[in-house]
Amino acid sequence: MDRAQLSQLVVFQTVAEAGGFRAAAERLGIAPSAVSHAVSALEESLGVRLLARTTRSTRPTEEGIRLLTRVTAPLTEIASGLAETGKNPDEPGGPLRITLPLLALEEVIMPGLRDFLTSYPKIEFDIRTADSFEDIVESGCDAGIRLGENLEADMIAVRASGPRRSVIVATPEYFERHPRPEHPRDLGAHNCIRRRFDSGRIYRWELGRDGRALTVEVRGNLILPQQELIRRATLDGVGLAFVFEEAVADDIREGRLVTVMDDWCPPFDGFYIYYPSRHQMRPALRAFIECFRYREGR
Repeated sequence: MDRAQLSQLVVFQTVAEAGGFRAAAERLGIAPSAVSHAVSALEESLGVRLLARTTRSTRPTEEGIRLLTRVTAPLTEIASGLAETGKNPDEPGGPLRITLPLLALEEVIMPGLRDFLTSYPKIEFDIRTADSFEDIVESGCDAGIRLGENLEADMIAVRASGPRRSVIVATPEYFERHPRPEHPRDLGAHNCIRRRFDSGRIYRWELGRDGRALTVEVRGNLILPQQELIRRATLDGVGLAFVFEEAVADDIREGRLVTVMDDWCPPFDGFYIYYPSRHQMRPALRAFIECFRYREGR
């Protein structure tokens, strides 16, 4: 592969990520005509069509998707290497791409984000949210964060939180109007605030007692995408919610929310940072792990 083809691959990847030639041109700082020429030259050299173009959108073809799957990780490594060339090799810097579910962003990253960015201003921190496990090599990410039960066996894992527990809560005023549930079957008589993941799946409440796990498909007239939005709706008296205990700890302590069915809400394994086994870890990733790894009492 010559230098021209490498440049064309970078342009193609940028078009696919940006969703269009003009947006890619703005990212790359070149003319849209140059972007179009580079993609056309790459398609001609490979003998396949990589992008499907319409008046409203530009998206990869099946051949384009296959090519992206193969080249994204190597191109990311090249970009990271170029970004760090000429700098202190031990100084954290350059792009750092992390994939994680929104819950991990809320619970693990946001509390320490400002300190991390202040401590390492040369790191370009790129956060991508995804509910399901994502192959960080194929996606071009450096690391991910997931609950321990969802990790792949071939990944190196570092604990990012202690054990977690979800609780069922509502306002005292809500329970003045409705009886408190004592068993999962009682939830059917309540308006339960549900959560929809970005995959489209609606979360089923995961309960358990005496070592027996139980998944409950609750009902309710409100579905929200984020835990903080669910918390606010619960404080407004909309209904019952099933959320991380830490997210509502202050509300419980100050009496704004009340827990029920505590014996059906056992703790579970917390979040882990995971990354592939590599002989040489980039300083930016090392700094990230050191900053966000779990420490007792923190």
